[in-house]
Amino acid sequence: MPASRFYDKVLSWHEDSVTPVANPLLAFTLIKRLQSDWRNVVHSLEASENIQVLKDGYEKVEQDLPAFEDLEGAARALMRLQDVYMLNVKGLARGVFQRVTGSAVTDLYNPRRLFSLTADDCFQVGKVAYDMGDYYHAITWLEEAVSLFRGSYGEWNTEDEASLEDALDHLAFAYFQAGNVSRALSLSREFLRYSPDNKRMARNVLKYERLLTEHPKRMVAEAVIQRPNVPHLQTRETYEGLCQTLGSQPTHYQIPTLYCSLETNSSPYLLLQPVRKEVIHLEPYVVLYHDFVSDLEAQKIRELADPWLQRSVVASGEKQLQVDYRISKSAWLKDTVDPMLVTLDHRIAALTGLDVQAPYAEYLQVVNYGIGGHYEPHFDHATSPSSPLYRMKSGNRVATLMIYLSAVEAGGATAFIYANFSMPVVKNAALFWWNLHRSGEGDDDTLHAGCPVLLGDKWVANKWIHEHGQEFRRPCSSRPED
Repeated sequence: MPASRFYDKVLSWHEDSVTPVANPLLAFTLIKRLQSDWRNVVHSLEASENIQVLKDGYEKVEQDLPAFEDLEGAARALMRLQDVYMLNVKGLARGVFQRVTGSAVTDLYNPRRLFSLTADDCFQVGKVAYDMGDYYHAITWLEEAVSLFRGSYGEWNTEDEASLEDALDHLAFAYFQAGNVSRALSLSREFLRYSPDNKRMARNVLKYERLLTEHPKRMVAEAVIQRPNVPHLQTRETYEGLCQTLGSQPTHYQIPTLYCSLETNSSPYLLLQPVRKEVIHLEPYVVLYHDFVSDLEAQKIRELADPWLQRSVVASGEKQLQVDYRISKSAWLKDTVDPMLVTLDHRIAALTGLDVQAPYAEYLQVVNYGIGGHYEPHFDHATSPSSPLYRMKSGNRVATLMIYLSAVEAGGATAFIYANFSMPVVKNAALFWWNLHRSGEGDDDTLHAGCPVLLGDKWVANKWIHEHGQEFRRPCSSRPED
């Protein structure tokens, strides 16, 4: 029975109960299984005749299952990881994360357990790109889908939405749109071998043949398929290059002015328990405070935020918008939510010497990055007088303290673009930097990004401190050792 075979396959995925869904391939297949695979099985002829109980049960929970937009988001996350980390799609289909540059293949990560993608999985990713008019990604994923469908032609999986014919159909048109008429013709002819009565495809074959007769050079010359342009991201090469290091920073023995110390900031609060401070960079001045929170505190913050998480937004003039260059969920926590947050504020104030009480600082923002979550290069401080930040009447964001609330296995680094370094995720540590010069002008060197999470579940907490109220607290130099 195909349905029982599908059930056995699903059961095998859950044999290892400790396997995290932080693997983006497993996360994608889970969403796809809940969004479409089970629906296809339940509404198949076999289900209608033999397992009506399953169908009844499915219909009761259907409205609570992931929607197509969730599946689309997961597919786009895979494409984002493919781009930023230069991942090989054939490798991803096998469950491995490999960077391919020319003839060199580098293993970025070797998961303990491989989760391969099916032909239908690859087709769904390719179709998401296809429907967006993104033929660069559509072609790579649909090529893999066609290859896998060919290898299993004649076998039908009840849960599948697509077939070899579907994949050939979409791939042929994608190549045509990309300007490769010769490849489109070849794939269309192959389609007709499996479905010779399809009149639409027969018309396409005649069209492609005519085009190649009129322009014979197209039979030989293949169009170069360019990756879609991202007009808002002028620093893409630097950003992705820093992300591909998976987090790196200068070593202290190479730059003697970088150092580690036990920090009390002359605060009685920290005298008995100083914080381990590591100077990461001087201009801009960026420091890392190790073990800034405990495991229990990090877990508590995540638990407090979890029920309130919503899609993150960015400021655009006076509006707050959801955008593709910031993919995450976030929640704001007032210090009145739990006494632990009051303790955390005291610790931040003692360590930075800044006033972190409202309105001189914002509430704690907790962020979960999810599958392939990221935040492309941006400033934390406002760059426009119309920014919503100024509604607080407390000036611009003078400083940022970002706490890493979880560990990740790969990716997710914080990349400082113009400063040309990236900081890996260090669980329970806090990263601190100044956003403004002493004059109040924004420091362009603080342009930074949250690299896509390759493997893991990344949580951070941001504390943004504003300039008003800090007039007699902020040091004259952003480098206190001077």
